[in-house]
Amino acid sequence: MLLKLPAVLTHKQASDWARSLRLALRAAAADPTPVVADASALTQFDSSALAVLLDCRREALSMGRVFFVQNLPPRLRQLAGLYGIAALIPAPA
Repeated sequence: MLLKLPAVLTHKQASDWARSLRLALRAAAADPTPVVADASALTQFDSSALAVLLDCRREALSMGRVFFVQNLPPRLRQLAGLYGIAALIPAPA
């Protein structure tokens, strides 16, 4: 299952996007494929984007699904490393 993130994901949009991604996951609960969040569109973000990804990861794992993030912008990957959560948002193999 592919979930596309928006171009802008800051504190202002975070709760709406977290809710949208949770709903999309629940709607596809019978889909056994890994959940892949595609961050290629992200151009403007803050640490709230990481919170949204972690929320999506929690939801996916609670459903027994594997979770990956592809095309994470380098700045956001660095921020995840600073917060010590980079391992929680792995890229697909």
